[in-house]
Amino acid sequence: QVQLVESGGGLVQAGGSLRLSCAASGRTFSSYAMGWFRQAPGKEREFIAGMSRSGAGILHADSVEGRFTISRDNSKNTMYLQMNSLKPEDSAVYYCAVASGTRAFTVLTAASGYEYWGQGTQVTVSS
Repeated sequence: QVQLVESGGGLVQAGGSLRLSCAASGRTFSSYAMGWFRQAPGKEREFIAGMSRSGAGILHADSVEGRFTISRDNSKNTMYLQMNSLKPEDSAVYYCAVASGTRAFTVLTAASGYEYWGQGTQVTVSS
């Protein structure tokens, strides 16, 4: 069993930055592929960024490419999402997720591929 605890959400003005953290407990963190998703009211959960188990595979959604960056620190069992140049349309609940049993360079983009999820953290960007 893996528990994921997110932090770092909040209210920020457009153009500002936030860094989300997701701390994991349980099995060896380095064995997981990981991802970040978000869900705005009335919308489906959306893939934002993913990283393969090895860390060599990284993918960001077109909507955040160049503004958001996914990273991980295996020594701290923590993954991050650095969000810069935030826009009001980035407002949503953000979720981290991990998956085991993936290939070293595989990045998962479908929510159904992830086994464990954080509780979500609210990000609100004011105009």
